[in-house]
Amino acid sequence: MSKLTTAAKRVLLGRPFRSDSLGHTLLPKRIALPVFASDAMSSVAYAPEEIFLVLSAAGLSAYLYAPWVGLAVAFVMAIVVASYRQNVHAYPSGGGDYEVATKNLGPTAGLTVGSALLVDYVLTVAVSISSAASNIGSAIPFVDTHKVLFAVAAIAVLTAVNLRGVRESGTAFAIPTYAFVFGMTVMLGWGLFRTYVLGDDVQAASAGFGLQAEDETLYGLALVFLIARAFSSGCAALTGVEAISNGVPAFRKPKSRNAATTLLMLGMIAITLLMGIIILAQKIGVVYAHDPANLIGAPADYHQKTLIAQIAETVFHGFPVGFFFVTGVTALILVLAANTAFNGFPVLGSVLAQDRYLPRQLHTRGDRLAFSNGILFLSGAAIAFVVLFGAEVTKLIQLYIVGVFVSFVLSQTGMLRHWTRLLRTETDPAVRGRMKRSRVINAIGLSATGIVLVIVIVTKFFAGAWIAILTMVAIFAVMKLIRKHYDSVSRELDESEWDGVLPSRTHSIVLVSKLHLPTRRALAYARATRPDTLEAVTVNVDDADTRELVREWENSEINVPLKVVESPYREVTKPVLDYVKRVRRDAPRDVVTVFIPEYVVGHWWEQVLHNQSALRLKGRLLFEPGVMVTSVPWQLSSSARAKQAAEVNAPGSVRRGFDQPGRRR
Repeated sequence: MSKLTTAAKRVLLGRPFRSDSLGHTLLPKRIALPVFASDAMSSVAYAPEEIFLVLSAAGLSAYLYAPWVGLAVAFVMAIVVASYRQNVHAYPSGGGDYEVATKNLGPTAGLTVGSALLVDYVLTVAVSISSAASNIGSAIPFVDTHKVLFAVAAIAVLTAVNLRGVRESGTAFAIPTYAFVFGMTVMLGWGLFRTYVLGDDVQAASAGFGLQAEDETLYGLALVFLIARAFSSGCAALTGVEAISNGVPAFRKPKSRNAATTLLMLGMIAITLLMGIIILAQKIGVVYAHDPANLIGAPADYHQKTLIAQIAETVFHGFPVGFFFVTGVTALILVLAANTAFNGFPVLGSVLAQDRYLPRQLHTRGDRLAFSNGILFLSGAAIAFVVLFGAEVTKLIQLYIVGVFVSFVLSQTGMLRHWTRLLRTETDPAVRGRMKRSRVINAIGLSATGIVLVIVIVTKFFAGAWIAILTMVAIFAVMKLIRKHYDSVSRELDESEWDGVLPSRTHSIVLVSKLHLPTRRALAYARATRPDTLEAVTVNVDDADTRELVREWENSEINVPLKVVESPYREVTKPVLDYVKRVRRDAPRDVVTVFIPEYVVGHWWEQVLHNQSALRLKGRLLFEPGVMVTSVPWQLSSSARAKQAAEVNAPGSVRRGFDQPGRRR
């Protein structure tokens, strides 16, 4: 790695952490709440908005159902929080729903949960960032017209912050999260106090508008379907609850109790804010439509603000600081809400990689003890969804929450089996009583989340949920193939299958282009290995150069025979391969070792100018059975500075306790 690259990496990420400092990155509850619960808390910024948006299809009269839809969402959230408090106590290792489903329902169920959560985490980032762009666009029109650009930039910044490590990202996100809770509490408290206690006639700017409904005569099953669809959109408020069960290892001890307490705080805050927003929005007469053109009586240049922005503008009328503070912290918390996914996705990816369902690179931690590869993969996938759907929350939310409710249902089913299995062997009456109580809670959770999953699939499938389901199926199939590959490699490399037969002879070949110092070093190293046969081989791509090389070789003191391989089409790789294959064919039990002299350079642009033939040869020779490839480096003078930097920043030196070459801290 060059000095410039290393310096840039250190500026962005900071100094690397030793492995034994992992314990210092564990989170107290006050930091864990914004790290793991910001998604569920921030979803109240768009979940109520989506409820009103869906109900607006039936006109203003349908807004009467908004509080009841909100109560249903709050009821389900309370049940899910109570259920997951049982999960974190029973499975504190960080596997979350994946571990629960795998251990109690089998690998297929676990893999289904894993694929569902991976998709949901990606959509969490996409929806949260897109909603942040909409909220900022309510105050800054430039952002509203460049939402995709803003969303991509926000994901990039969030990625960089998370790559610095969980503790630093948690500290950075704590203040904005608590500022959001404070701002929303003040806004809702003051607005409800003015309307219900002081009796002020507080009306939103959109209160006098009419609404051109898609169908104002909905009744019977059509109305039920509309309310169910509004409920399924409002259930986006439940996303993020499962992230705490995946992040239990990041809590300070006692881990399970702290995670359960954080879950309780999350549920109380989210339910309070959700219901407060719905009730206050209905009370002040907010009108919200898919298309502002459907608003009857609105000015021609009317710019429709988000639901939160309209409430803040109304409550803090005459006090613009309050409006900008609420819209600002709402946009900020929505950006930071994606941090829930940035902490949940890499941990889940690490667990799946450990079980050989994902590439092993996702299992290891980076310099800052964060799962860097998982973070980068998540950000790339989220950016793809944002660009593909134009950062439109209404489009993205149709894909949302399917995955999380699939995991909810399978997790609660697994917990029922978990408690039933333990009850078969437990004899202590007090412990059995606690287990039965937990089983009842999980049974209620299964019933509630199962109903919601059916509603979500029925009401959202053709609106876009099929894309999320198809993606889950594709990820499931890919993970199966990855596991099949790793299992196949493991069987093939099983040590018990080694027959112990050694090669009868060794045949060494030194590739030669010129008679210079790198060639002489390669010949000397090849001799040191004491092969049975040693020869030098050159490829004739230019007659004059080849004749000159042969003349120099004959006049030198080298006693190794030089063979010339003809290449009528001026290729290098294929003639060498053909020659090696011929040697192998003549003596199948021999091992052929090919020595390739290589230059070691200090700059990336020098690498482009050298070693391309060597790289191609190595890439092809590695596939030949019975052939060993040995690179013999020759360090050019430009590599001296790179050598010094490599010694100081050697991969793994910090984790092994070295801060200088050869010197332990």
